[in-house]
Amino acid sequence: MAAPTSQQPSVTEREARQVAEAAREQGWRKPSFAKELFLGRFRLDLIHPHPQPAGEDVRRGEEFLAKLRDFCETRIDSARVEREARIPDEVINGLKELGALGMKIDIKYGGLGLTQVYYNRALALVGSASPAIGALLSAHQSIGVPQPLKIFGTQEQKDTFLPRCARTDITAFLLTEPDVGSDPARLATTAVPDGDSYVLDGVKLWTTNGVVADLLVVMARVPKAEGRKGGITAFVVEADSEGITVENRNAFMGLRGLENGVTRFHQVRVPAANRIGPEGAGLKIALTTLNTGRLSLPAMCVGAGKWCLKIAREWSGAREQWGKPVAFHEAVGQKISFIAATTFALEAVVDLSSQMADENRNDIRIEAALAKLYGSEMGCLMADELVQIRGGRGFETAESLAARGERAVPAEQLLRDLRINRIFEGSTEIMHLLIAREAVDAHLSVAGDLIDPDKSLSDKAKAGAKAGGFYARWLPKLVAGPGQLPNSYGEFHPDGHVDLSGHLRYVERSARKLARSTFYAMSRWQGKMETKQGFLGRIVDIGAELFAMSAACVRAEHLRATGEHGREAYQLADVFCRQSRVRVDELFGRLWHNTDELDRKVTKGVLGGSYTWLEEGVVDPSGDGAWIADATPGPSKRENVHRPIR
Repeated sequence: MAAPTSQQPSVTEREARQVAEAAREQGWRKPSFAKELFLGRFRLDLIHPHPQPAGEDVRRGEEFLAKLRDFCETRIDSARVEREARIPDEVINGLKELGALGMKIDIKYGGLGLTQVYYNRALALVGSASPAIGALLSAHQSIGVPQPLKIFGTQEQKDTFLPRCARTDITAFLLTEPDVGSDPARLATTAVPDGDSYVLDGVKLWTTNGVVADLLVVMARVPKAEGRKGGITAFVVEADSEGITVENRNAFMGLRGLENGVTRFHQVRVPAANRIGPEGAGLKIALTTLNTGRLSLPAMCVGAGKWCLKIAREWSGAREQWGKPVAFHEAVGQKISFIAATTFALEAVVDLSSQMADENRNDIRIEAALAKLYGSEMGCLMADELVQIRGGRGFETAESLAARGERAVPAEQLLRDLRINRIFEGSTEIMHLLIAREAVDAHLSVAGDLIDPDKSLSDKAKAGAKAGGFYARWLPKLVAGPGQLPNSYGEFHPDGHVDLSGHLRYVERSARKLARSTFYAMSRWQGKMETKQGFLGRIVDIGAELFAMSAACVRAEHLRATGEHGREAYQLADVFCRQSRVRVDELFGRLWHNTDELDRKVTKGVLGGSYTWLEEGVVDPSGDGAWIADATPGPSKRENVHRPIR
């Protein structure tokens, strides 16, 4: 058996990009609303009329939500979780008895078989009671063992592990390492074949649920060999296997009940039967799992928005300043309007994406990524605005408020808890790049060789001919469209309601403008396009706003048609679209008028030491230690803090 490597793999920037590219889903077998949007084609027919769940799915989902609500109200003490920085074992065992570990697992394996829509609503509900519990359930089911096995597992693996995941076993997903974040090409954990097993060595960081997990999904690198492809590969690993040590339970600014740790593998033997998919398919499995798994975070942001709105309404109506409730002072009222409108739109995005995932008619990889990006950013903004509305009380802890006789409102805790969502499961910056790559996929498929410096002249000539034909057909369609016709989308202006049709015409026009801007940028920067991360981020943010506007209008019309708060829904959709249009117009302006070049120069100066004089006059309270902990493979020298819950 080969000895495990003790060195970080040396990877060039180009090699790292090739690894990421190979993990992408290359084809588009199903239509995608968001993909079409980035190409300048507003395919409203893909999302309108709003897709509907089946009656039996609704019955089963509502039945579970009622039980879960009762559990949240009677069994979960959020203040205790925050105070003790731990979810009580009896709460987790109660969730197991309720079946909450198996919400997304098929009934035949002992799960509840909920749809994505109801799974997300359940997460929003339990996350409002305790974000740490929401994170535990999400990490277990959205990215832990159940989801990759559901998509890629063998029947034997499903029969073996899914019943355990549904009722008793908590699972975790282990990819990140001390020196490996969003660049998995540098993954150092190894899985060396040995007979009918693999032997794992390495260290994993930020293993959410890892401290209490019973089963792990572990990503490790299988060495290449004759007749063996090797590469990053996924394994199901028993958490109590010999050689596994949970070396630390990490602590964070928020989600204080999170059971997140550092896990070391030393000569851990894993049966080959526990490998998920073929060797080298690990990253593809991870990314495919996240296509729907990413929806859990924005779902909990919806729950946070609903709670922010409730507290903002109750507090700003009770608190008086200068002779009237603070809600009626415009500066505060604008914040309340933002929270209400954004919560409505975010719920529309999550519900629409989730229902499309359930129907499986559309490819939602971009929609889910946009929902995660938009939800995590807007969730933080809503929580921040609530803290501002509450003033000094927003900055004060719930425990302190209660101690002096006021309602224990954990506004500052929510802000701390939500902050991680901009980093979890793909940071905002990485989501920008991931979505941008998908958004320009059509261009790269026809013109990629044209801007690739490694391609030969003959390859470039072929690519030029191919691109010429594509753009000759595509570009003329970006000149005019339904958004310029005053009567387009007239069904979104029913009698007695505000007019939403104008917002959809704006979306259609903006989608074409977005596609033209992307094409112009590719023509201008060609192979350097991938380095223009500021530009690409704004392109994606515009697409996210247009998607949210579309979803908000479609949801409002659906609620009107079904007689559920239609008038109010139209009002919320209208104000959200107006707020969103302001942001979109600003983003379009910043595509070409920004400080990106100057920022790059200043950054080089900072790293080169040109501005160290600016750092004078302070002391650094940081402790000693390495920037990145040593992760050399070998036996653990730490106490095992693994704590399975029984």
